[in-house]
Amino acid sequence: MDGEVVEALPNTMFLVLTDNGLNVLTTICGKMRRNRIRVTLGDRVNIEVSPYDVQRGRITLRHRLGPPRGRRP
Repeated sequence: MDGEVVEALPNTMFLVLTDNGLNVLTTICGKMRRNRIRVTLGDRVNIEVSPYDVQRGRITLRHRLGPPRGRRP
């Protein structure tokens, strides 16, 4: 499920507005914490939603914006 970060909360929690209009309280997944990937307001993200509580979830991917990174000629 895709969405946009609309609010940053304490303890690496974020409020994400999904494409279908749901507000989901999310945290960052372990791989993103380990690789120190930063999430800021306005970022497009992929989230996993808990099957037990649809208002809680986990951010699994932050979409890159801008030119691709890599070697320069």
